[in-house]
Amino acid sequence: MAIVIDADKHILGRLSTNIAKRILNGEEVIVVNAEKAIITGDRQVIFNKYLDKYHRGKQTSGPFFPKRADLILKKTVRGMIPFMHPRGREAYRRVRVYVGIPKELESAKLEKIESAMTLWTDKYVTLGEVAERLGSRVR
Repeated sequence: MAIVIDADKHILGRLSTNIAKRILNGEEVIVVNAEKAIITGDRQVIFNKYLDKYHRGKQTSGPFFPKRADLILKKTVRGMIPFMHPRGREAYRRVRVYVGIPKELESAKLEKIESAMTLWTDKYVTLGEVAERLGSRVR
């Protein structure tokens, strides 16, 4: 059975490290409400950082960076596992990320990670706002 994590008001990096540890241990993880995850820092600095990542490379050869909030979260988790090795590839297949809550998971028990919810500043941006700034229509 998969663990369902609600990303609402969770700090992106702390949430991603927790997910990475779990999938490397063999657990299946489903993340819902990816657009409500939080990135701490100055708004303009965060927007510029993600815009630079998105516009890096060539349109035909990459490197490619996603626009959608669910794919940005999944790419963040990917950066925290040994993706270029078979163990990392297998672990990456065990994580699924959704914007909002799909109908089949509405009745599931949603887990919160307390260590990823400690917000000590009022300077933050949601992942949905970053995705919207990158041009995503899925929020």
